[in-house]
Amino acid sequence: MTVRAHRHALFATGLLTLAATATPAQAAPLQAYNVDPASVSVSGLSSGGYMAAQLGVAYSSIFQVGFGVFAGGPFDCARNQNYTSCMYNATPSITTPNANINAWSGNQIDNKANLTNRKIYLWTGSSDSTVGPNVTNKLKAQMDVFGTAANIKYDTTSGAAHTFPTDFAGTGNNACSSAASPYISNCSFDGAGAVLKHMYGAGLNARNTGTPTGTVVSFDQSAYLSAANGGGATGYVYVPANCSSGSTVCKLHVALHGCQQSYGKIGDKFIQNTGYNKWADTNNIVILYPQTTVDNTSHSTWSSGSLANPNACWDWIGWYGANADQKGGVQMAALVAMVNKVTSGYSGGSTTPPATVPAAPAGLAVSATTVSSISLSWSAASTATSYKIYRGGTNIGTSTGTSYTDSGLTASTSYSYTVSALNAVGEGVQSSAVSGTTQAAVSYSQAVTATVTNHYVAGRLTVTQYNQMGAKYGYNANMTLYLCGSTWTNSATCGPLN
Repeated sequence: MTVRAHRHALFATGLLTLAATATPAQAAPLQAYNVDPASVSVSGLSSGGYMAAQLGVAYSSIFQVGFGVFAGGPFDCARNQNYTSCMYNATPSITTPNANINAWSGNQIDNKANLTNRKIYLWTGSSDSTVGPNVTNKLKAQMDVFGTAANIKYDTTSGAAHTFPTDFAGTGNNACSSAASPYISNCSFDGAGAVLKHMYGAGLNARNTGTPTGTVVSFDQSAYLSAANGGGATGYVYVPANCSSGSTVCKLHVALHGCQQSYGKIGDKFIQNTGYNKWADTNNIVILYPQTTVDNTSHSTWSSGSLANPNACWDWIGWYGANADQKGGVQMAALVAMVNKVTSGYSGGSTTPPATVPAAPAGLAVSATTVSSISLSWSAASTATSYKIYRGGTNIGTSTGTSYTDSGLTASTSYSYTVSALNAVGEGVQSSAVSGTTQAAVSYSQAVTATVTNHYVAGRLTVTQYNQMGAKYGYNANMTLYLCGSTWTNSATCGPLN
C-alpha cells in the first residue's frame, strides 16, 4: 500500500463528520431568530470537536459562552506534525500550537485573553483508539495554559469507544464499546446535557423526554459554503417552539458532527439521537447543525501530504487553505456567517413588561442529596426570568431554570431553603421553606499512595479503572486511594472513583 493510500485508508476508518444530501432547491434560506449574540456556544465530535476548538479559539468573540470537544485534540495540532500524531491515542506535541496561539493573538485569531472567560468542556472515552484519551489530554493541557481552571470541565467515560455518548437508547445506535456507525451510543452518560449545562449553568430546566415541541428546519447551506470547500448543500436547525415566534430571547448552540455521520449514511440520527434537542426544547436553545460533504479531490494539507476528504470531515488538517484554523479560514468563516445570520434577528424580547412581580414559586422540593450537596427543584413561576435561592434566609445563588444544587455543605447537616422569582419589575415573595439533610460521611479505613500501575498490580484497581485512571492522570502518576468498606476510591470522603 502506498503512503497516500495508507493515509486515505486511515481517514476511511477514522474521524467522524456529516454530509448532507439535499439540494439547494429543496431548502429555503437560513432564517434569523431572536437569539442573543452573547449566548453562542459550539461543540462537536471528533473532526467536529477539532473544528469546535478552532472556532472557540480563533473566533472567541463570536462564541462568547465557550466550546465543547468530544473525542478531539489540541488547537492547530496537525499544522506542524502529521495528522496521525493527533490520532490513534498518540501524544502530540503542543509546543508549536501554543506558540502559534501566542503569536497569532489579536490578529489571525481573536485575543487569547478571551479564553480566560470562556467555558471549555472536554470528553473522552477510555477505550477510544481512533482519537484517544492521550490526544484529548493534550487539549486539556493546552487549555490549562490559556483558559481558567474553574471554567474547564473534563469527563471520561470508562469503556467508551470513539462515539458520541448519550444515556438513552436511540434507534439504530451502536454499542458504547464499539466505534461503528452511527457513532452514537448509550454510554449511560448524557453528553449533550453535560456540555450544555457546563456552557449555560447547572440551573437549566430538565430536558424534554417526551415528544419534541420544536421543529427541524432545513436551509440552503450552499449560500455559505461550497462543495469544493467541503460544504454540504443543506444544513439543519432545530428551533424550539418558544423560539419560533420571536417574542422569546433564545440562545444558540452549534453542534458539529464527525466523519462518516452524513445524513445520507445515517439519516437524521445525529440530529435526533444525540440528545441536544431534548435540552434545547425546555431551555430555549436553537441548535444549528451545519453539514459537510464528501470531497474525493486530493488537496495539499499542512503537514500530511496530499489527501482527499472521502468521509466529509471538518477541516482540521489544512485541506482548504493554510488559514483553515484562523479567522477567514473558508469553513470557519462560513460557520461564523451562519451564526451571524441566526443572531441577526435579536431584538431583546417583548417590549411589553409584566405588570407585577412574579408570584412565589410553587413545588419547592429536595430532588437529591450527597455528602456535601443538596439539589432543589421547583415549578416555574409565570413571567419569571430568573430565581434567587436562599439558605437559612441568606441568598446563596441564582438560576435561570427551575433547579439548583447547593454544594460545599457539611455532612449529616439539615438546611432550610426558600426560592423567589424575579422579572423586569422586581423580586417576588419567597416560597414556602423546604428542608434537606446531607448524607452521612463515610470514613475510610486505609489510605495507600502509589502509582496508578502499582495500584493495579496490587489489586486496588480493576482493568477498566486502571485504563481510566491511567488515561486521565498518567500510568506512572502517584495517586492516593482510600479503602471505604471493601471499595477503593480516590475520594477521601468515600465518593466514587473519578
